Amino acid sequence: MAYIDYYGILGVNKTASQDDIKKAFKKLARKYHPDLNPNDPSAKQKFQEINEANEVLGDPEKRKKYDAYGENWKHADEFEAQQRHQQQGRQSGGYWSSENGGFSGHFSGNEGEFSDFFESLFGSRRGNHRSTTGFKGQDYNAELHLSFRSAATTHKQVLEVNGKKIRITVPAGVNDGQTIKLNGQGGPGINGGPAGDLYITFVIADDPEYKRDGDNLYQTVPVDLYTAILGGEKIINTLNGKVKLKINPETQNGTKVRLKGKGFPVYKKEGQFGDLIITYEIQIPMNLTEKQKDLFRELQKS
Repeated sequence: MAYIDYYGILGVNKTASQDDIKKAFKKLARKYHPDLNPNDPSAKQKFQEINEANEVLGDPEKRKKYDAYGENWKHADEFEAQQRHQQQGRQSGGYWSSENGGFSGHFSGNEGEFSDFFESLFGSRRGNHRSTTGFKGQDYNAELHLSFRSAATTHKQVLEVNGKKIRITVPAGVNDGQTIKLNGQGGPGINGGPAGDLYITFVIADDPEYKRDGDNLYQTVPVDLYTAILGGEKIINTLNGKVKLKINPETQNGTKVRLKGKGFPVYKKEGQFGDLIITYEIQIPMNLTEKQKDLFRELQKS
């Protein structure tokens, strides 16, 4: 059975109180409820993971077993009952101990029955010697908040996770909600087992000028009525500098123009960019003089 980090799923520490666990569960359940995320197929799986974590950590007895036995917590009663039986029936002294989910021990007398049980539970047979089972360390979860513009450039960041500083390079083009995995950057292994992993989820702020959809950007550009009618030029901002647009005569409100390669960088594909889609928004003039209104009346008559 693979180890599932229920604490990491809920985003709480192992020392969290039951009230903290309850609050974390409610917050995440609201965020990932499938009814509130009909267009996100991953939300259902995430919601199920959150419920499973709360079912275990929200119950003090189950949580105690999980803390002691890790992924084997469901077998805790069976293991402890077999251990008591072994202690009562043994012919000579011995011991078993559990430390952070790793088991070690030595015993003699009626050994076969207990070791058969241990083999079926943990997949390894223990003889008349002290031995240990290595377990993978705890996986860590962290959020990295980025501005819209910084997500468009490759740059370095330093994170501090559980007191440890980790330097990473953020590739241009990361998406909001995207998660990357750093192998071996989680908690230390137990009994010589491998270190856990670090999962970093990016949280990218919105931008007042652009809307992003994948690698494409969308921008609304105001155009005055006279330029829309007669044609002209308009200088706009892009992520890579200013661009001069030619506006054709009689341009209609809502007209769209696609600028190839002027969108967001494509993740881990250096030199590739999405497109920038411009939507023209024709501005109606305000505070016209009577003379100006007369001119429009003349146009109306014609």
